[in-house]
Amino acid sequence: MSEAYDDAVDAITGALRDADTAVALTGAGVSTASGIPSFRGEDGIWERRDPTDFHRRRLDADPEGFWRDRLELRAEFFGDVDPTPNAAHLALAELESRGHLDAVVTQNVDGLHDAAGSERVVELHGTNRRVRCDDCGDRLPADAAFERAADGDLPPRCPCGGIYRPDVVLFGESLPDVAMSEAQRLARDSDVFLAVGSSLSVRPASLLPKIAADAEATLVVVNFEETPRDSAADHVIRADVTDVLPAVVDRL
Repeated sequence: MSEAYDDAVDAITGALRDADTAVALTGAGVSTASGIPSFRGEDGIWERRDPTDFHRRRLDADPEGFWRDRLELRAEFFGDVDPTPNAAHLALAELESRGHLDAVVTQNVDGLHDAAGSERVVELHGTNRRVRCDDCGDRLPADAAFERAADGDLPPRCPCGGIYRPDVVLFGESLPDVAMSEAQRLARDSDVFLAVGSSLSVRPASLLPKIAADAEATLVVVNFEETPRDSAADHVIRADVTDVLPAVVDRL
């Protein structure tokens, strides 16, 4: 790696060491190394599939079709692989366990931060590891519902008669108020805000780094591509998050 890279990693390490409160915002780039495709971008899922097939209105109007397409999406999303946490997930969990990170706010729905051992995870878009009843709110593991759907139970229904739906934010729905409020508060209170593996192009999550920077936090952006928040960042690293985050842990 270059001298500039080493200097940036050293600066991030020092900022985390001195911070009272540090928060990480993670996007799809944190999970691609686990074999999970991104939704956006040149080869993203939404380049190959029509997002309107997974809109809230589709679930209401055609729940059977929604679930049929969701089965296909799940197969494309995971394939034959059961994704496991990668070095970036493990590094964030280690930073938390050492007291250098207070929370992970994630745009991802794969549950890999929990699997890696992170204890305080704010899931802005929910999780695809659960489904919930649209009527009574009952939740159950997604595998059980998808197995029923694959066996022809379309759409899978709750004992109350309501339809189960993925426990994620669908197109046409707002982010959960509780999760977004907590994320905004964490951003305002942070001394260091790490935005890692995110294009920072999707609102309202993309506003969190700005909130942190406006509150005079040290803003760090780690992403292969440019982001709209780079100009406000104290440190920008164009590198693989699975290299950068473990390097930070090692230097701490």
